[in-house]
Amino acid sequence: MIYHLSLHTAGLIAGLILILLGGLGLIFPAANFLPRFPRSRTAGAALLTLDLVWSVWLVATMEMGEFSHFRGPLLIILPIGFFLVLRFADEFLAVRALGILCLLAAEPLLDAAFLRAEMSRLLLVVLAYLMIVLGLLWVTMPFLLRDQISWSTRTSGLWRVVTGATLLFGLVILACAVVAY
Repeated sequence: MIYHLSLHTAGLIAGLILILLGGLGLIFPAANFLPRFPRSRTAGAALLTLDLVWSVWLVATMEMGEFSHFRGPLLIILPIGFFLVLRFADEFLAVRALGILCLLAAEPLLDAAFLRAEMSRLLLVVLAYLMIVLGLLWVTMPFLLRDQISWSTRTSGLWRVVTGATLLFGLVILACAVVAY
């Protein structure tokens, strides 16, 4: 275990984040800000910085076993790669950084749900694997997020359905975290 999060804490955090995202999506129209997100250099740099901090912390603190001699070089390579990506990977940087963040965030959810008896833990597992699949797709094919945004913001009704489903999923996870975990 790297993160030492209980299922209760992971459910609370995941539920609150989904509720926040769904609630903000219902309050603010997506046409104002979301279509510009995939090519936003500022959002990309901010998310990539968050990815770098998380990755450096992870490499510095995790048990690496027989690969522990790679810790030093990795701690040097990560910041160098960060600056190289910022300098040379302009296209869809925000989408790629969001994909990396999804991949990093999925592991604590799976770690918290590992070997737990509650059936409701599968809500976190489904969320984690959805984040993994989307993260892999967004890192390798970032134009897909642009297409997903244009599809979901096509009509205000469809946008309300997507954000309402996110809000509902977050409420279900939060309720399970409070009641069952």
